Amino acid sequence: MKVILKKDHELLGDEGQIVDVKNGYARNFLIPNGVAVQATESNLKIYDEIRKQRRRKIEKQMEESKSVADKITSANIRIAVKSGEEGRIFGSVTSQMIHDAMLAAGLEAVDRKKIVIKEAIKTLGEHIIDIKLQHSVIAPLKVFVVSIDELEKAPEVVTEDAVQEESTVQE
Repeated sequence: MKVILKKDHELLGDEGQIVDVKNGYARNFLIPNGVAVQATESNLKIYDEIRKQRRRKIEKQMEESKSVADKITSANIRIAVKSGEEGRIFGSVTSQMIHDAMLAAGLEAVDRKKIVIKEAIKTLGEHIIDIKLQHSVIAPLKVFVVSIDELEKAPEVVTEDAVQEESTVQE
């Protein structure tokens, strides 16, 4: 029996897809549980219109995702963590830390589950992680992991006036 899926099904396919299943499975499980409807001409017309609307919606989401991906790709975020003397950090940088740093940097709110960290970030320095916005839209993000101690020891910004004053004092 041919049925049209009303919901995404892990084994059968995606919503709106026409699949061929055994009669008993369709009548006793899929149709009563609202997972599918029988593929009649009237149902095919209805789902064809739904498919067109979904396609437009997906195209719009793809455009939005690409613009967000451009913003993410051009951005750099900095995360300050406690570290040891050899540049190894205590613990690791988590997706929640990256998410919070993205929000602090003014980037769009991205679900932290979409932040893909390939290997655990356990060292200081520059790391590139992926943000999976859509199935085919993945944005790389540069993450600079710095030590909290380095931030505290960072020299003040030296202006030209300060340099000239020092040179006159030394003479």
